[in-house]
Amino acid sequence: MKSWNDRLSTPGINGVKPTPRTMADVVEGQPMLVPTARQVDDFIRSIPEGVEMDVRALRTALAVEHGAEVTCPVTIGYHLRTVAEAANEDLQRGMTPSDVAPFWRVLDAKTPTTKKLSFGAEFVAVQRKREGLKP
Repeated sequence: MKSWNDRLSTPGINGVKPTPRTMADVVEGQPMLVPTARQVDDFIRSIPEGVEMDVRALRTALAVEHGAEVTCPVTIGYHLRTVAEAANEDLQRGMTPSDVAPFWRVLDAKTPTTKKLSFGAEFVAVQRKREGLKP
């Protein structure tokens, strides 16, 4: 089984494509970014300490950065978990929170992805509190 860091580094099929059907807040035909996990990781690393961004704002900012109108809501969910789990692997290997993607600036107690994390939501809560972000 691949580690989360292996998944993070796996080149994916990405790019801007027409949205195949209407789903969530995306309308069929809109130019939609299908990002790689690495693109999501890189973007999260660019969020300054003490600044939070919800998933919808992240999707919008990523889309704009890559010349699209929207970012795939399904893909972003998968990749947010990959980024968080890969960061956790790095922390378990001795890296510090300042060395990993600060996924807690996007994930909070109410984000569905947080509930799926293998290491639980407590770490997210602790990091958010440390940076003065709302739980």
